[in-house]
Amino acid sequence: MTERTTATTHETWFHPRASLARDGWDVVVDASLDGWQHTGLRVAALDVGGAGLELPAGAVERLVVPLEGGCLVRAIAEDGTVHEVELEGRASVFDGPTDCLYLPVGASATLTGTASGAGPGRVAVAEAPATTRHPLRRIGRDEVPVELRGRGRASRQVHDLGTPAVLDAERLIVCEVITPAGNWSSYPPHKHDEELPGHESQLEEIYYFELAPAPGSLEAAGAATAPYGLFSAASSAVTAIELDERVRDGDVALVPGGFHGPAVAPPTHDLYYLNVMAGPGDRVWRITDEPEHGWVRESWQHEPADDRLPYNRTTKGARP
Repeated sequence: MTERTTATTHETWFHPRASLARDGWDVVVDASLDGWQHTGLRVAALDVGGAGLELPAGAVERLVVPLEGGCLVRAIAEDGTVHEVELEGRASVFDGPTDCLYLPVGASATLTGTASGAGPGRVAVAEAPATTRHPLRRIGRDEVPVELRGRGRASRQVHDLGTPAVLDAERLIVCEVITPAGNWSSYPPHKHDEELPGHESQLEEIYYFELAPAPGSLEAAGAATAPYGLFSAASSAVTAIELDERVRDGDVALVPGGFHGPAVAPPTHDLYYLNVMAGPGDRVWRITDEPEHGWVRESWQHEPADDRLPYNRTTKGARP
């Protein structure tokens, strides 16, 4: 059985906006955090014509994900080969999948904003320690599978940016989820904290959250609010964790294990989160539902799909 994780505190696993800022990044999650070892995340704003953000070479594989606007990546492979890749990006995380770039083990990179496409903005870099070198690869937005999961008020949309079905990598699994206002995602609560071949995989998971006014809401029409969603995690036999958090724009939740979910969008705001997963075993997402709530999946066959999906943001408000 996987060694039990015992840290349960709010401060260990939940980090409000800006609390993980370091070295020019708004968010840095890495092995310097107590109890964290298999995944990493960086988030920062980009400037056009500035010095750029540096990603040093190391035993780590990365996926560069534009959140808002475009990004120019100058990557130097371990053999010295230079690659310059422009990512068009998107207007916001609520404007469909983005193109992204896989950086292999041993590559360094400099990230700068671009004046073309959607314009300069913000970028996320998902990371996982690795030793196997896979090819550098740009993944176009049209190569990103879009999944509709759940039914009824558990409907949500998933963009498979860097999942095993899309990307060759050693450890890293990356996806993003759009939950329409009022809906639940990461539901039913589930876990992946044990290696049970064919049944469950052991994966750390990072949630990075953003919210935006839902089309037709008062804030989209100019009213000011202080929106928040909700996120929960509870202990399993392997992992002790208790989280019941209000999540706001830019917050980060770390999930070492345990039954996590739901992530709940408020009635007025659509909820976005970027998921980064990796672990010591096979690169596969296998889960076990919380026994008391697994029946929810069976109920979906009697529920209609949410007619707001596929997600089409027809009214764009400023990010809160």
